[in-house]
Amino acid sequence: QVQLVESGGGLVQAGGSLTLSCAASRTIYSFNPMGWYRQAPGKQRELVAGIFDGVRTNYADSVKGRFTISRDNAKNMMYLQMDSLKPEDTAVYYCNIGWGGADYWGRGSQVTVSS
Repeated sequence: QVQLVESGGGLVQAGGSLTLSCAASRTIYSFNPMGWYRQAPGKQRELVAGIFDGVRTNYADSVKGRFTISRDNAKNMMYLQMDSLKPEDTAVYYCNIGWGGADYWGRGSQVTVSS
């Protein structure tokens, strides 16, 4: 079993920045893939950014050039640096990992971007 806890969400003005953190309850060295998803009200959950095989990253077109995903194996942490935030980035952001054939999710962190 793995527990994931997100933090770092909040209210920010458009153009601002936030960094989301995801803390894992065990070593993340073998987690693959790792990613951040988001779900806005009335919309389906979507992949925002992912790390595959520990190094390859991909991003949703809507966040390319503005968001950066990273992981710190030594601290059992994953991060999402979000810059140039837009009101349409408002959503609950979820940390997700794959491990041992199972999928694990955090409870989410609310990000609200005001115009």
